[in-house]
Amino acid sequence: MSLLVTGSIGIDTVHTPFGKRESLLGGSAIYFSYAASFFTPVRLVGVVGEDCPETLLKIFEGRDVDTSGVERRKGSKTFRWHGSYLQNMNEAVTVQVDLNVLAEATAPIPPQFRDSKHVFLANTHPRLQREMMQSLHSPRLVVADTMNLWIENEREELLKLIGSVHGLVLNDGEVRLLTQKQNLVAAAKEVLKLGPRFVVVKKGEHGSLMVTESDVFVLPAYPAEKVVDPTGAGDSFAGGMMGYLSTQGSFTSSTLKRAMAFGTVVASFTIADFSLDGLKATARHQIDHRWDEFKRAMAF
Repeated sequence: MSLLVTGSIGIDTVHTPFGKRESLLGGSAIYFSYAASFFTPVRLVGVVGEDCPETLLKIFEGRDVDTSGVERRKGSKTFRWHGSYLQNMNEAVTVQVDLNVLAEATAPIPPQFRDSKHVFLANTHPRLQREMMQSLHSPRLVVADTMNLWIENEREELLKLIGSVHGLVLNDGEVRLLTQKQNLVAAAKEVLKLGPRFVVVKKGEHGSLMVTESDVFVLPAYPAEKVVDPTGAGDSFAGGMMGYLSTQGSFTSSTLKRAMAFGTVVASFTIADFSLDGLKATARHQIDHRWDEFKRAMAF
Protein backbone atom coordinates (compact mmCIF):
# COMPACT_ATOMS: atom_id res chain seq x y z
CA MET A 1 0.00 0.00 0.00
CA SER A 2 1.52 3.33 -1.06
CA LEU A 3 2.46 5.96 1.49
CA LEU A 4 2.05 9.64 0.65
CA VAL A 5 4.32 12.28 2.16
CA THR A 6 4.17 16.04 1.73
CA GLY A 7 6.95 18.22 3.05
CA SER A 8 10.07 20.25 2.43
CA ILE A 9 12.81 19.55 -0.08
CA GLY A 10 15.96 21.56 0.40
CA ILE A 11 19.64 22.04 -0.26
CA ASP A 12 21.68 21.88 2.95
CA THR A 13 25.05 22.98 4.20
CA VAL A 14 25.98 21.02 7.31
CA HIS A 15 28.93 21.51 9.66
CA THR A 16 29.74 18.90 12.32
CA PRO A 17 32.93 17.91 14.16
CA PHE A 18 33.47 15.44 11.30
CA GLY A 19 33.62 18.10 8.61
CA LYS A 20 31.60 20.48 6.50
CA ARG A 21 29.48 19.50 3.50
CA GLU A 22 27.76 21.86 1.08
CA SER A 23 24.93 21.49 -1.45
CA LEU A 24 23.54 18.35 0.15
CA LEU A 25 20.04 17.14 -0.61
CA GLY A 26 17.87 17.62 2.47
CA GLY A 27 14.43 18.49 3.73
CA SER A 28 11.88 16.58 5.80
CA ALA A 29 10.17 14.90 2.85
CA ILE A 30 13.47 13.65 1.42
CA TYR A 31 14.67 11.91 4.58
CA PHE A 32 11.19 10.58 5.27
CA SER A 33 10.77 9.18 1.75
CA TYR A 34 14.08 7.36 1.65
CA ALA A 35 13.54 5.85 5.11
CA ALA A 36 9.98 4.76 4.34
CA SER A 37 10.99 3.22 1.00
CA PHE A 38 12.69 0.35 2.85
CA PHE A 39 9.19 -0.83 3.75
CA THR A 40 6.67 0.36 1.17
CA PRO A 41 6.23 2.36 -2.06
CA VAL A 42 6.31 6.10 -1.39
CA ARG A 43 4.58 8.97 -3.16
CA LEU A 44 6.49 12.22 -2.69
CA VAL A 45 4.88 15.65 -2.98
CA GLY A 46 7.01 18.77 -2.69
CA VAL A 47 8.34 21.77 -4.55
CA VAL A 48 11.81 22.94 -5.59
CA GLY A 49 13.02 25.95 -7.50
CA GLU A 50 14.48 25.95 -10.96
CA ASP A 51 17.94 26.17 -9.37
CA CYS A 52 17.67 22.63 -7.97
CA PRO A 53 20.01 20.33 -9.93
CA GLU A 54 18.12 17.41 -11.45
CA THR A 55 20.93 15.15 -10.30
CA LEU A 56 19.94 15.70 -6.66
CA LEU A 57 16.61 13.91 -7.00
CA LYS A 58 18.36 10.98 -8.66
CA ILE A 59 19.10 9.94 -5.10
CA PHE A 60 15.93 7.86 -5.37
CA GLU A 61 17.05 5.81 -8.37
CA GLY A 62 16.55 2.17 -7.48
CA ARG A 63 14.10 3.08 -4.70
CA ASP A 64 10.33 2.74 -4.94
CA VAL A 65 9.73 6.47 -4.59
CA ASP A 66 7.38 8.17 -7.06
CA THR A 67 8.64 11.74 -7.52
CA SER A 68 6.01 12.75 -10.08
CA GLY A 69 4.46 14.90 -7.34
CA VAL A 70 7.60 17.06 -7.08
CA GLU A 71 7.03 20.43 -8.76
CA ARG A 72 9.98 22.32 -10.23
CA ARG A 73 8.73 25.90 -10.01
CA LYS A 74 9.97 28.29 -12.67
CA GLY A 75 11.30 31.58 -11.36
CA SER A 76 11.64 30.30 -7.79
CA LYS A 77 14.61 29.20 -5.71
CA THR A 78 14.91 26.04 -3.65
CA PHE A 79 14.72 26.11 0.14
CA ARG A 80 18.23 26.28 1.64
CA TRP A 81 19.41 25.58 5.18
CA HIS A 82 22.84 25.92 6.78
CA GLY A 83 23.18 24.24 10.14
CA SER A 84 26.02 23.65 12.60
CA TYR A 85 26.44 20.93 15.22
CA LEU A 86 29.83 22.16 16.43
CA GLN A 87 28.45 23.24 19.81
CA ASN A 88 26.04 20.36 20.40
CA MET A 89 25.53 17.21 18.33
CA ASN A 90 22.03 16.89 19.78
CA GLU A 91 20.74 20.21 18.47
CA ALA A 92 21.59 22.14 15.33
CA VAL A 93 22.33 25.85 15.36
CA THR A 94 20.80 27.43 12.28
CA VAL A 95 23.47 29.58 10.67
CA GLN A 96 21.31 30.68 7.75
CA VAL A 97 17.96 29.77 6.28
CA ASP A 98 16.45 30.90 2.98
CA LEU A 99 12.82 29.81 2.74
CA ASN A 100 12.61 30.70 -0.94
CA VAL A 101 9.97 28.44 -2.52
CA LEU A 102 8.71 27.30 0.91
CA ALA A 103 7.36 30.82 1.43
CA GLU A 104 5.12 30.32 -1.61
CA ALA A 105 2.16 28.05 -2.26
CA THR A 106 2.69 24.34 -1.64
CA ALA A 107 2.78 21.82 -4.44
CA PRO A 108 -0.68 20.35 -5.16
CA ILE A 109 -1.33 16.67 -4.58
CA PRO A 110 -1.59 15.07 -8.05
CA PRO A 111 -4.92 13.39 -8.88
CA GLN A 112 -3.21 9.99 -9.15
CA PHE A 113 -2.01 10.32 -5.53
CA ARG A 114 -5.37 11.23 -3.99
CA ASP A 115 -6.38 7.64 -3.33
CA SER A 116 -3.46 7.23 -0.88
CA LYS A 117 -4.53 5.37 2.26
CA HIS A 118 -1.53 6.24 4.45
CA VAL A 119 -0.41 9.86 4.70
CA PHE A 120 2.30 11.79 6.52
CA LEU A 121 1.95 15.55 6.60
CA ALA A 122 5.47 16.73 7.30
CA ASN A 123 5.96 20.11 8.91
CA THR A 124 4.47 23.12 7.15
CA HIS A 125 1.70 25.65 7.88
CA PRO A 126 -1.19 23.72 9.54
CA ARG A 127 -3.77 25.32 7.26
CA LEU A 128 -1.91 23.96 4.26
CA GLN A 129 -1.63 20.56 5.92
CA ARG A 130 -5.40 20.48 6.38
CA GLU A 131 -6.03 21.57 2.81
CA MET A 132 -3.82 18.79 1.51
CA MET A 133 -5.54 16.24 3.72
CA GLN A 134 -8.96 17.40 2.54
CA SER A 135 -7.95 16.79 -1.08
CA LEU A 136 -7.56 13.06 -0.39
CA HIS A 137 -10.37 10.60 -0.95
CA SER A 138 -10.53 8.32 2.10
CA PRO A 139 -7.20 7.84 3.90
CA ARG A 140 -7.01 5.15 6.59
CA LEU A 141 -4.16 6.73 8.54
CA VAL A 142 -3.07 10.38 8.60
CA VAL A 143 -0.19 11.48 10.81
CA ALA A 144 1.16 15.03 11.04
CA ASP A 145 4.30 16.77 12.25
CA THR A 146 4.57 20.38 13.43
CA MET A 147 6.98 22.90 14.95
CA ASN A 148 7.29 25.72 17.50
CA LEU A 149 6.53 28.43 14.92
CA TRP A 150 2.99 27.15 14.34
CA ILE A 151 2.38 26.41 18.02
CA GLU A 152 3.24 29.99 18.92
CA ASN A 153 1.76 31.87 15.96
CA GLU A 154 -0.94 29.67 14.37
CA ARG A 155 -2.41 27.90 17.35
CA GLU A 156 -6.05 27.92 16.20
CA GLU A 157 -5.16 26.50 12.80
CA LEU A 158 -2.94 23.92 14.46
CA LEU A 159 -5.69 22.82 16.83
CA LYS A 160 -7.99 22.27 13.85
CA LEU A 161 -5.34 20.11 12.24
CA ILE A 162 -4.67 18.10 15.40
CA GLY A 163 -8.38 17.42 15.76
CA SER A 164 -8.58 15.93 12.28
CA VAL A 165 -5.57 13.56 12.19
CA HIS A 166 -5.09 10.07 13.60
CA GLY A 167 -1.62 10.68 14.98
CA LEU A 168 0.73 13.51 15.85
CA VAL A 169 4.54 13.42 15.91
CA LEU A 170 6.45 16.20 17.66
CA ASN A 171 9.50 16.65 19.85
CA ASP A 172 9.67 17.10 23.61
CA GLY A 173 10.03 20.87 23.49
CA GLU A 174 7.09 21.23 21.13
CA VAL A 175 4.70 19.12 23.19
CA ARG A 176 5.60 21.11 26.31
CA LEU A 177 5.02 24.37 24.46
CA LEU A 178 1.72 23.17 23.05
CA THR A 179 0.29 22.02 26.38
CA GLN A 180 2.22 24.14 28.91
CA LYS A 181 2.95 20.93 30.82
CA GLN A 182 6.52 19.94 31.70
CA ASN A 183 5.90 16.24 32.29
CA LEU A 184 5.97 14.56 28.91
CA VAL A 185 3.43 11.85 29.73
CA ALA A 186 0.98 14.42 31.06
CA ALA A 187 1.64 16.64 28.05
CA ALA A 188 1.04 13.82 25.56
CA LYS A 189 -2.19 12.85 27.33
CA GLU A 190 -3.31 16.46 27.06
CA VAL A 191 -2.72 16.33 23.29
CA LEU A 192 -4.89 13.20 23.07
CA LYS A 193 -7.79 15.29 24.37
CA LEU A 194 -7.48 17.41 21.20
CA GLY A 195 -8.45 14.50 18.96
CA PRO A 196 -5.65 12.20 17.75
CA ARG A 197 -5.60 8.50 18.63
CA PHE A 198 -1.90 8.50 19.42
CA VAL A 199 0.94 10.92 20.09
CA VAL A 200 4.61 10.17 19.49
CA VAL A 201 7.14 12.42 21.22
CA LYS A 202 10.70 12.45 19.87
CA LYS A 203 13.37 12.94 22.55
CA GLY A 204 16.56 12.91 20.47
CA GLU A 205 19.34 10.87 22.06
CA HIS A 206 16.88 9.92 24.81
CA GLY A 207 14.59 7.98 22.47
CA SER A 208 10.86 8.42 22.06
CA LEU A 209 7.55 8.21 23.88
CA MET A 210 4.14 7.06 22.65
CA VAL A 211 0.86 7.67 24.41
CA THR A 212 -2.56 6.30 23.45
CA GLU A 213 -5.79 6.28 25.41
CA SER A 214 -4.87 2.94 26.98
CA ASP A 215 -1.08 2.76 26.82
CA VAL A 216 2.16 4.58 27.56
CA PHE A 217 5.33 3.33 25.89
CA VAL A 218 8.89 4.59 26.28
CA LEU A 219 11.61 3.52 23.84
CA PRO A 220 15.30 4.40 24.19
CA ALA A 221 17.41 5.48 21.26
CA TYR A 222 19.45 2.84 19.48
CA PRO A 223 22.94 2.76 21.09
CA ALA A 224 24.74 4.00 17.98
CA GLU A 225 28.54 4.03 18.15
CA LYS A 226 28.92 6.40 15.19
CA VAL A 227 27.20 9.77 14.96
CA VAL A 228 28.48 11.93 12.10
CA ASP A 229 25.47 14.06 11.11
CA PRO A 230 22.18 14.11 13.08
CA THR A 231 20.35 16.02 10.32
CA GLY A 232 17.21 14.21 9.26
CA ALA A 233 17.21 11.73 12.15
CA GLY A 234 13.72 12.71 13.28
CA ASP A 235 12.36 12.60 9.73
CA SER A 236 13.98 9.21 9.17
CA PHE A 237 12.41 8.00 12.41
CA ALA A 238 9.00 9.11 11.15
CA GLY A 239 9.66 7.54 7.74
CA GLY A 240 10.63 4.18 9.18
CA MET A 241 7.68 4.25 11.57
CA MET A 242 5.12 5.19 8.93
CA GLY A 243 6.67 2.88 6.34
CA TYR A 244 6.15 -0.09 8.63
CA LEU A 245 2.68 1.04 9.71
CA SER A 246 1.53 1.25 6.09
CA THR A 247 2.24 -2.47 5.68
CA GLN A 248 0.02 -3.42 8.61
CA GLY A 249 -3.71 -4.04 8.66
CA SER A 250 -4.28 -2.41 12.04
CA PHE A 251 -2.79 0.35 14.16
CA THR A 252 -2.93 -1.15 17.64
CA SER A 253 -0.55 -0.15 20.42
CA SER A 254 1.60 -3.23 19.78
CA THR A 255 1.84 -2.36 16.07
CA LEU A 256 2.77 1.22 16.90
CA LYS A 257 5.48 0.02 19.27
CA ARG A 258 7.05 -2.16 16.59
CA ALA A 259 6.81 0.73 14.14
CA MET A 260 8.61 3.07 16.54
CA ALA A 261 11.39 0.51 16.95
CA PHE A 262 11.81 0.32 13.17
CA GLY A 263 11.88 4.12 13.01
CA THR A 264 14.53 4.24 15.73
CA VAL A 265 16.70 1.71 13.91
CA VAL A 266 16.41 3.46 10.54
CA ALA A 267 17.41 6.76 12.16
CA SER A 268 20.51 5.08 13.59
CA PHE A 269 21.71 4.45 10.02
CA THR A 270 20.94 8.03 8.98
CA ILE A 271 23.18 9.62 11.59
CA ALA A 272 26.18 7.48 10.63
CA ASP A 273 27.07 9.72 7.67
CA PHE A 274 26.28 13.04 6.03
CA SER A 275 22.94 13.67 4.32
CA LEU A 276 21.47 10.45 2.88
CA ASP A 277 24.79 8.63 2.56
CA GLY A 278 24.10 6.55 5.66
CA LEU A 279 20.76 5.36 4.32
CA LYS A 280 22.18 4.79 0.83
CA ALA A 281 24.72 2.37 2.31
CA THR A 282 21.97 0.43 4.10
CA ALA A 283 19.93 -2.59 2.99
CA ARG A 284 16.64 -3.84 4.40
CA HIS A 285 18.23 -6.99 5.83
CA GLN A 286 20.57 -4.78 7.87
CA ILE A 287 17.59 -2.89 9.28
CA ASP A 288 15.85 -6.14 10.20
CA HIS A 289 19.01 -7.49 11.85
CA ARG A 290 19.50 -4.34 13.90
CA TRP A 291 15.77 -4.34 14.79
CA ASP A 292 16.11 -7.90 16.15
CA GLU A 293 19.15 -6.87 18.20
CA PHE A 294 17.30 -3.83 19.51
CA LYS A 295 14.28 -5.92 20.45
CA ARG A 296 16.41 -8.44 22.34
CA ALA A 297 18.16 -5.63 24.18
CA MET A 298 14.79 -4.30 25.37
CA ALA A 299 13.73 -7.65 26.85
CA PHE A 300 14.17 -8.27 30.58
